[in-house]
Amino acid sequence: MSDSSQFRLLGTRRFAPFFATQSLGAFNDNAFRNALVVLVGYHMGLDDDAVGFYSNIAPALFILPFFLFSASAGQLAEKREKAQIIRWVKLFEIAVMLLAAVGFWLKSIPLLLGVLFLMGLHSTVFGPIKYAILPQALRTEELVGGNALVETGTSLAVLLGMVAGGAAMSHSPLLASLLVVGVALIGWFSSRAIPAAPATAPDLVFNWNPLTETWRVLGFVAKDRTIFNSVLGISWFWFFGGVFTMQLPNYTKLFLGGNEGVQILVLALFSLGVGAGSLLCERLSGHKVEIGLVPLGSIGITLFGLDLYFARPAAASLHDLGALAFLAAPGSWRIIADFVLVGLFAGFYIVPLFALVQSRAERSELSRVIAGNNIINALFIVGAAAFGMGLAAAGLTIPQIFLAVAVLNAVVAIYIYTLVPEFLMRFLTWILINTLYRVDARGLDNVPEHGPALIVCNHVSFVDALIVGGCVRRPIRFVMYYKIFRIPVLSFIFRTAKAIPIAGHKEDPALLERAFEAIDAALQEGHVVCVFPEGGLTSDGSMAPFRPGVERMLARRPVPVVPCALRGLWGSVFSRRDSLLGRARLPRRFRAHIELVVGAPVAPADASAARLEAAVRELRGDLA
Repeated sequence: MSDSSQFRLLGTRRFAPFFATQSLGAFNDNAFRNALVVLVGYHMGLDDDAVGFYSNIAPALFILPFFLFSASAGQLAEKREKAQIIRWVKLFEIAVMLLAAVGFWLKSIPLLLGVLFLMGLHSTVFGPIKYAILPQALRTEELVGGNALVETGTSLAVLLGMVAGGAAMSHSPLLASLLVVGVALIGWFSSRAIPAAPATAPDLVFNWNPLTETWRVLGFVAKDRTIFNSVLGISWFWFFGGVFTMQLPNYTKLFLGGNEGVQILVLALFSLGVGAGSLLCERLSGHKVEIGLVPLGSIGITLFGLDLYFARPAAASLHDLGALAFLAAPGSWRIIADFVLVGLFAGFYIVPLFALVQSRAERSELSRVIAGNNIINALFIVGAAAFGMGLAAAGLTIPQIFLAVAVLNAVVAIYIYTLVPEFLMRFLTWILINTLYRVDARGLDNVPEHGPALIVCNHVSFVDALIVGGCVRRPIRFVMYYKIFRIPVLSFIFRTAKAIPIAGHKEDPALLERAFEAIDAALQEGHVVCVFPEGGLTSDGSMAPFRPGVERMLARRPVPVVPCALRGLWGSVFSRRDSLLGRARLPRRFRAHIELVVGAPVAPADASAARLEAAVRELRGDLA
């Protein structure tokens, strides 16, 4: 696996033009919307009721196309070449921004609201392509880094767009018009450099009925339980973020005592936190889709969301503070830290979920899965608005609303991790392995991306399965000695991962036969199964001969066999030499540097126990 930084992608043609195009699109969306807010709120002489009416109807008009056209956009992204669609979308954006310029000049609210609807349509069509094109342009180990850069670029573009759009309109409608039209033109030019991304379902028969197609794309989302719950997790993020951002203007004014500059500062800090968390995902996950970060993200969002209530539960005594005056006020740095850390952990939460959906969904269905995700996101955003307004109508203050949504976030997280324990299992694995060891994994691309495969590995410690399972990108069914299922924590992890218990023939012949049946069934269903053919942990650090059980598995179900070797584990925590589980003394090699080396697959016809043992010994270094 490459250790190169995700920032290297910014120098490649297969990613950089797309990154620039999508960031410019996010910038222009928010520049236009904030320019419209400033125009309506400050330059047209409208009364407060009229301003409130237009402020409420504007978000609804922008989000309406997501309900109406997401399903059709998903079909289009599957059926046609994606780079060409992006260029069409950017030409559409130029035309819409020219209409916006006319609306700014005429100060025509109906025309500008129509433009807002069309920009929502622009985002609706671009949405499925935005995430479906990444698996085609990037290698698997680059997927987390690519998503992290996209989320970071989007967060910063949203912030800069809001600031630039508001500032330009405050100067003059002409400057705002030049800004949005100019950015749209630059976005079109950058889109021309995006490499071709072939259609993933060119023979798809286009369904023009948005209602039936919406139901169909939701079916694609619901087909895989992990994908469906990942989409629910993504949509919940939009709900949580929607509640916070919708309350932010009044929270800044009433509880922080700040002016518009403080609102921009807080939004900037949150956006920088999201960007930092997103970028850290690649390093923390080791270049792979690590869903163990998702529970970590939800824990951090909950804790620092709760602290926002305790940091400032009462209205501010000072008012109309600028950004510098707010920074100097007592208690401000705690609030700043909360917003930054909520954003940071939001990055840990959202990036792995998007990468998981991209890696698990079928390529020919991914755009429609993303379209379904966008529809559900839109529903949750509407729900966030209703939630905030309902709690406000019930008399709750804004900090109390933050408290309520933070508590609800914990409840939803527990519910999701109960439905899909794989998230929590991966989290515990990630914490355990990264606390006890420093792992260098090589050759992971030798594990097939799809279809059944058998992994064989030497057996050094009680956590070998956690290390292999934590490094390999695909879910693995491990064949484990049945007594390991009695170890606290490890028992939960292995049972959640659907490990297969096994015993020796003399111990429990019935359990042994059930294990072989379960192994065959797992391979038949297309899973990866990992066995430790030595039949037990090493007691002296050397490898024992491989037992012939692996040959029996392959005789019944011929599948590719991937040899793996664990190196550096002997003498570390949980090995028999130095473990509390083996001898009553403290471990001497905490945070040991260990390696997992994966070799090339061996054809089932050549995969004798002796041949596989020799391959693992070579990877382990015994033959050096």
